Amino acid sequence: MSDKVNEGLWAWKQSENNNRMIELQAGADAVGEVRLGYFGGSAFRITTPAGLTLMIDPWRNPPWGTWNWYLCDFPEVEVDIGLSTHAHFDHDALHRLRASTLLDRLIGRFEFADATITGIADKHVSDASHADVDWAGLTRKLTPLETLPPNNWRSFDNTIYVIETGGLRILHWGDNRPDPGPGVWDQIGQIDVALLPIDGSKHILGYDQVAALRAKIGAKIVVPHHYFIWNVTHRASTLTTPNEWMESQTNSQWADSGEVALPRDWVKSQDGLALCFGENVCFEPPQFGAAKDSTELA
Repeated sequence: MSDKVNEGLWAWKQSENNNRMIELQAGADAVGEVRLGYFGGSAFRITTPAGLTLMIDPWRNPPWGTWNWYLCDFPEVEVDIGLSTHAHFDHDALHRLRASTLLDRLIGRFEFADATITGIADKHVSDASHADVDWAGLTRKLTPLETLPPNNWRSFDNTIYVIETGGLRILHWGDNRPDPGPGVWDQIGQIDVALLPIDGSKHILGYDQVAALRAKIGAKIVVPHHYFIWNVTHRASTLTTPNEWMESQTNSQWADSGEVALPRDWVKSQDGLALCFGENVCFEPPQFGAAKDSTELA
C-alpha cells in the first residue's frame, strides 16, 4: 500500500481546534471595528467586530514546479474561515490555512456570527488584450486549456464575494471579467469597500475597466491587490506595482502597515478613496537587502 499521508487536506494533523467557532456561534458581542489585513497577492484577512476572521485567496507557487510566482510560501495563518475565489494557484492555497471552515469557490449564501458571505458565480477574465502581456491569448495558443466561456475549463470560473459585517459591504472581485453575466450586478448591489485587482501591467483589469466598475458599484473605498511586491512576488509574474494608478487618483492614501481599521462612519464618509497597502503585508517576507528605491524593481 502506498503512503498517502501527504495527500489531500491536512486538518487532521493540525493542533488547533474549533473552540472559537463554538463561542462565536453562541453569540459573541460585535463590539470592535472591521479590520482589513493584506497578505500580498489577492489575499486579505477580514476581522469582523465580533472577532471572526476570514482569509480570502491565500496563494502558492505554480504546482508544476518549472518556475515560481512568489519568493516565499504563504504563511500558515490561523483563521476561522478560509475562502477562495477561483482555482488558480495564486488564489487557491486553502491548504496553507489553519482554518475551522473552508469555503472553496462558494456559490450562494453563508451566514455565521456577525458576517454574511454571498458568493456570486461568474467567469474569470479571459480577454487580456488590454494588458502589457496578453497572457490569456498566450494560454490559448500554447496550451489545450480553454479560457473562453461558456466552454471554459474550471480554472476560468470565478466567484465574486460580497461580505457584509459591521454595517459594511465589502467586495472581493477575485479575477472576474469586467462585464459579468446577467443578474450579477443586481446581486452585487452598492459596495462600501471594493478589493480590486489593479496593477501597472493591467494584468486583470485595465484602468478604464476599474473606473467603470467603481462607478457601477458606488464604492466608497477601492483597495488594489494582485500587484508586484519586490520581496514577495517574482518578476516572472509580469505584474508591476499599483503606483501609477494610485498617482492618478485625486483622493488617495497609502497604509503605513499591513492592516487597517475600517470604522463604519469613516468608510461611509469617503468619496472614492483609493487606499493601498503598497509593500506592507501582515507577515515577515524574505529580506534580500534594501533597494535604493524598491519601486524601481517593478
